[in-house]
Amino acid sequence: MTQSPVCAVVVSYHPPANLAEFFPSILAQVDGLVVVDNGSTLEEVASLRAASMQHGFCLIENAGNLGVAEALNQAARWARGQGYGWVLFLDQDSRITNAFVDQMFAAWNAHPERERIAAVHPRYVDPVTGNEPFVRRANDGGPVISMTSGSLLPTWIFDKIGWFASEYFIDCVDFEYCFRIRAAGYLIADSKQAVLLHASGQAKQGKTLLGFTFLPTHYNATRRYYISRNRVALYRRYFRVFPRWVLQSMYDGFRETLKCFLSEQDRMLKFRSFLLGTWDGLTNRMGKRDLRSEFN
Repeated sequence: MTQSPVCAVVVSYHPPANLAEFFPSILAQVDGLVVVDNGSTLEEVASLRAASMQHGFCLIENAGNLGVAEALNQAARWARGQGYGWVLFLDQDSRITNAFVDQMFAAWNAHPERERIAAVHPRYVDPVTGNEPFVRRANDGGPVISMTSGSLLPTWIFDKIGWFASEYFIDCVDFEYCFRIRAAGYLIADSKQAVLLHASGQAKQGKTLLGFTFLPTHYNATRRYYISRNRVALYRRYFRVFPRWVLQSMYDGFRETLKCFLSEQDRMLKFRSFLLGTWDGLTNRMGKRDLRSEFN
């Protein structure tokens, strides 16, 4: 453990049945754990309650899905209120490896400007394919943007730049916060040793088109809506601040969306959600959106 205690955060939403099996490995590396459930079923919440009693972690139960950003904020507020100096954010599908937290702090301690570091991120490895995502790096050597899952943040950063953007609900929450960190003059670092096992999207097998093989994500139409809307909102907000990075992100987003329309099922429905999300992003219609009437 470090001198400043670490609280791990897990956001659950219809979690896998074996989620509770991974709590001991998390608690073995941190000082505390808070799980925020975003409106799962009664049976799923009952399982989390039993795990909370068994392992001694805090469980925050939301009656409905408040979105990943608000759930992260709830957990971070709780951790800071309990005196934790650091928070380690984890998805319900992510798994930390041995000595993960120590390796993350080793990267922080070794950084020449560690007092300016607002987030430390690990290496992300797909447990099925063994693939690692491509990382775009800033001039300081750290990643430009990275996922929230696996990130280690000092709790003082929330006083400096605020909480996660709840109006995004889901998707691009992590990228927006990374841009905000850098816009405020702070740094993002990563660890070459700390490995987080994290599967991206729902890809099961590669697709080959015109000689190119790729892994489609198979996000549903609702996710497609939030992805397209929040990307537009992100680009509008940060283009003038980081034009080169935003253009690179736009290119990456275009490629990922093209894979969806070329290879996935329900393409017309997803295309409709893409158009609606793009329009809402342009017109600044944010927050949770009831899409049932739009997609029926």
